[in-house]
Amino acid sequence: MSYLEIYIDGASKGNPGHSGIGIVIYRNGQILKRISSYIGKATNNIAEYTALICALEEALLLKAKNLEINTDSQLLARQISGVYKVRNEGLKCLHERAVRLLSGFEKALVNHIPREKNSFADRLATGAVKAIIKNSPSGFR
Repeated sequence: MSYLEIYIDGASKGNPGHSGIGIVIYRNGQILKRISSYIGKATNNIAEYTALICALEEALLLKAKNLEINTDSQLLARQISGVYKVRNEGLKCLHERAVRLLSGFEKALVNHIPREKNSFADRLATGAVKAIIKNSPSGFR
């Protein structure tokens, strides 16, 4: 049985603003993969959903059957679980895509965790934004 534990986060400098995602994938307590990626201008909620979708795609590539995804986004966790409806038009297609990807696993949980328990994924997401701004000729502001 292939089980993964995944931590995800999205960061946005401004809302919308320059955004990034951070993902940490663990197997048996060991880091299997880290992802830190700039995604362009987006809202923080779009960044959170983008991180989830990217994490699910990676888990499928790693042939995971069961996974637990941890996020500090209460909105994302509650929309995925069906507690909250997705009212924002910009999030509806991302939500549908995430739900489709989730159906590719035998068991997949999306948990809301406190922000302080998600610091590694947060640093990766924030780092992706800071790196692109720092390395741009005009400061990208």
